[in-house]
Amino acid sequence: MSSTKVSLLLFFVTSLFYSCSLAEIRSNEVRSDDRPIIPFDEFGFTHRGRLELNVSKISLGVPSNPANLDLSKVGFFLCTSNAWMRVLEQIEDAEITCAVQSDKVKLVYTFDKLGDNSSLNTLFVDTEADQYSLVFANCCPQLKVSMIVRSAMYNLDAKSGNRDYLSVGKAILPRIYFVFSLVYFCLGVFWIFVLFKKRLTVHAIHFFMLAVVILKALNLLCEAEDKSYIKRTGSAHGWDVLFYIFSFLKGIMLFTLIVLIGTGWSFLKPYLQEKEKKVLMIVIPLQVVANIAQVVIDENGPYGYEWVTWKQVFLLVDVICCCAVLFPIVWSIKNLREAAKSDGKAAVNLMKLTLFRQYYIVVICYIYFTRVVVYALETIVSYRYLWTSVMAGEVATLAFYLFTGIKFRPEVHNPYFVIDDEEEEAASEALKFGDEFEL
Repeated sequence: MSSTKVSLLLFFVTSLFYSCSLAEIRSNEVRSDDRPIIPFDEFGFTHRGRLELNVSKISLGVPSNPANLDLSKVGFFLCTSNAWMRVLEQIEDAEITCAVQSDKVKLVYTFDKLGDNSSLNTLFVDTEADQYSLVFANCCPQLKVSMIVRSAMYNLDAKSGNRDYLSVGKAILPRIYFVFSLVYFCLGVFWIFVLFKKRLTVHAIHFFMLAVVILKALNLLCEAEDKSYIKRTGSAHGWDVLFYIFSFLKGIMLFTLIVLIGTGWSFLKPYLQEKEKKVLMIVIPLQVVANIAQVVIDENGPYGYEWVTWKQVFLLVDVICCCAVLFPIVWSIKNLREAAKSDGKAAVNLMKLTLFRQYYIVVICYIYFTRVVVYALETIVSYRYLWTSVMAGEVATLAFYLFTGIKFRPEVHNPYFVIDDEEEEAASEALKFGDEFEL
């Protein structure tokens, strides 16, 4: 297979991982790039879709044999994922030699129309509703292209005529995020009430849980405003910064909370063992790397050389973090199982063991659902219903938060605290036995 075909296939594969991104007004700079295919953005159009394409400072590095330079094979086009597979088949069957020659794509602009100009401005009107990718094709070997590409894809409202810069399947996201932020704020207020009412049995971990809920609410609120501003204007203008900050803090706090609960910190013991500290020392820096990767992925898009690398880094780090937080729970289960055999308090340890097993299973289900099922849902549903994957992920996260709060709430009869009552009963029975023995 030729390098061109390999590059085309690579574009198709990477585009599958790009479906979660949000289209908006983007400005990307390409420098001396000779790739045959450069993906820029993806967007779900209605029947009133528009693409504004502004390309400036176009510079072509002419190859050694300029006589073979055919600029009609260099340009921008829109293509759906299904049509792209057909384009690959056409190239494989030698029906065409360049993607811009295919009748399966929607040609936006080719560079043979440039003439002596170094910039272009075009408006493409799309009347066929579907999800399209904006792609640049360069089928001239050794031709290096430099340019600044500004793209704006949007849909026009049928009644008001206003622009909607969010893809059709994600136009409802601002409302979804805002509703869930209100739910978490209410949950935080309720948790404060619980802590005040059960203040005699409150532990430090309960305040940590409150902080996680508040950060989650703030993160969703900023994300709702971020997407709402993009929907209206096409750019974030600072709201994305707040979103990334709260997302970073929420991610670190959530993984730390799972580790602390898994180790029994503040419930079973007021300290962490050395191996448990190492887990935290691994998880927290990895979360920093994951958030940096997320920012690069969201802000740059797939046109950059390193986009695929950052995407792989993010997925790898996320998997490592998810696996790392399971170890403390496994260690606690192992210790409780051994304690149930040795210290004579099998009933008490069995209750704790059951609780940890339940939490272990729930954490695994939460990780699997939010990392695998949600992604699978996003890839199989129609582009018009991509919001359902976000809804499913948020519902699963809310269920996980509720389960954690209910199972580890401040309560006198919580299995964590039964050990104190058992110890008192054991001590009293020992005293009675000693008195009877003396008599």
